Amino acid sequence: MSNHALFITQVHAARLQQPDAPLNARLLRECLQLRHDDAAGRRWSARNYPGGYTSYDTASRMHERSPTFAALARRIDSHVRDFARALDYDIDVRHLAMTDCWVNIMGRGAAHTGHLHPLSVISGTYYVRTPKGSAELKFEDPRLARFMAAPTRRRSARLGNRSWVALPARAGHVVLFESWLRHEVSAQRVAGERVSISFNYALA
Repeated sequence: MSNHALFITQVHAARLQQPDAPLNARLLRECLQLRHDDAAGRRWSARNYPGGYTSYDTASRMHERSPTFAALARRIDSHVRDFARALDYDIDVRHLAMTDCWVNIMGRGAAHTGHLHPLSVISGTYYVRTPKGSAELKFEDPRLARFMAAPTRRRSARLGNRSWVALPARAGHVVLFESWLRHEVSAQRVAGERVSISFNYALA
């Protein structure tokens, strides 16, 4: 007999294919300009996202509004298709398309509480600017509510056996996960702003 790894939860984290410093610089300029122009988004963020700005409520389809964001989407597409194949989805991966794409700018103290992304298949984030010490992306074991009397895990537990796993935020990198996977971002504790672009994919 041997142990079997069952019901695996996969997360894809990699440098964006075809790294392009000019593209990243344009993305940063547009993210900051969007915050400047988006008065409604700043008001929404002041109420719902203290210390930060997000275009989630006001400009959530940036890949359709900006050629720069569209170029980013095309580069993310190949990562999404590879990830979908790794998940053994019984679909034509070419039919997965970006449906939402929005900007997040986290100042000191800003945080994303635990959440998931309903009505999507694959979700993720691309990091545009991440000052040293930027808040990590933290994933929760989806079985956590069923652990009942299970003991806590060792500090040295392998990633696959941990109840929570935090992945560092790295500029120029993309992280993908299945949209049902609960995740959060702890409070940004450094002075520099953490800038990221989040997105969803669904079957077109």
